[in-house]
Amino acid sequence: MAINIREKAVLQELAKRYAQLAAMPIQKERRDRARDINDLKPRKPIVWLDEIPWHEMDIDGKLTLTCEDEFARQMEWFFRSALYRWEFIQADMVVEPYFPISKSHTISDMGIEVQEHQLSTDNQNHIVSHSYMDQLDTMEKVAALKEPVVTANAALDAQRMAWANDILGDILPAKLEGYYYYHAPWDNIPRYRGVMPIMMDMIDRPELLHATIKKFSDYGLSVMKQMEALQLLESQVSNLHCTPGYVSGLEPESGPAKLKNMWFRTMAQMFSEISPDMLEEFDLQYSKPLAAECGLTYYGCCEPLDNKMHLIKTIPNLRKIGVPTRSNPEVCAEQIGGDYVFAHKPNPAFVSGTFEAEPVRDEIARVIEACQKYGCPYEFVLKDISTAGYRPQNMIDWVNVVMETVNRYY
Repeated sequence: MAINIREKAVLQELAKRYAQLAAMPIQKERRDRARDINDLKPRKPIVWLDEIPWHEMDIDGKLTLTCEDEFARQMEWFFRSALYRWEFIQADMVVEPYFPISKSHTISDMGIEVQEHQLSTDNQNHIVSHSYMDQLDTMEKVAALKEPVVTANAALDAQRMAWANDILGDILPAKLEGYYYYHAPWDNIPRYRGVMPIMMDMIDRPELLHATIKKFSDYGLSVMKQMEALQLLESQVSNLHCTPGYVSGLEPESGPAKLKNMWFRTMAQMFSEISPDMLEEFDLQYSKPLAAECGLTYYGCCEPLDNKMHLIKTIPNLRKIGVPTRSNPEVCAEQIGGDYVFAHKPNPAFVSGTFEAEPVRDEIARVIEACQKYGCPYEFVLKDISTAGYRPQNMIDWVNVVMETVNRYY
């Protein structure tokens, strides 16, 4: 690390502003409310934002980085983006009283690399169109996949902690954090095949798909167990893939976190239009053994599960279910009831062009009324925001409308 006096002063000033926010009593209230919701206690819902198109969001240079050293720039971005969110799109965000450093590790590939063509309409946006080459179209190619190897780097962790503590001093502590497990095989397999071959093979060559998903699931379980052995897991996470992860009952009695102390996050987004029986056949029967190893499970993301909820509820340790904007909130709330968290994903298209308040207000109100009717603990998480039309005000207006709508009911 080659940080100069000016850069250190910049980071310390940002850290002081951040630490002042972290010390506010409202942080505990929001953290406790999010924990209660995940503990299945109906409360006023948490409103959360994630996957923000930051390249479109700068206001008055507030997101402009001034440091040159890589570690210093990472720290500067952490503080500047958090301060920006608090000022403009706060909603129910929680400012934690520490600077997080993720445990350093690598996971080797499976002996295959993505081959694709991309098309984009905005060179600054990482959301692009992909056309993937089919590389797993035979049993031989699937059999040739290699089991990933996880390698931890404790020396780098110690170095980063030392750097952070040197910069931050007594302003803000640094904290070394581990991970929950994110298992999305049906997000990854299409990157090696494309979507159409998979959909065709569900009918034409189901044995090939079964061999493929079994391989990915077996390797997923292997990675989980390796991460456990390397003490890379975390029982309490503030962000569980775009949703608050605060919850009671996962803390280990002693020692490092085990799989049973961890959230397990999984979904099958590309299967939104297949039948319930096919979801069970090609996804759930393979993900359930992994879920059984863990403390709690969060299933679903952007795929509607309205007609599959009876199967989703058979997943071991299920606690939270993703309900996207395409779902019928009344149908989902009736099935979820008070047994699981209703994790609603509002429509990101509402912030992509000319902002209109009424559709946003209507969507949020429908969810609130359905969840209140059936006693669901629930939350709102605006995510997958591929664009705000280069209008930061769209995001600000969305937050204001949603918070105003929620407050009318509480």
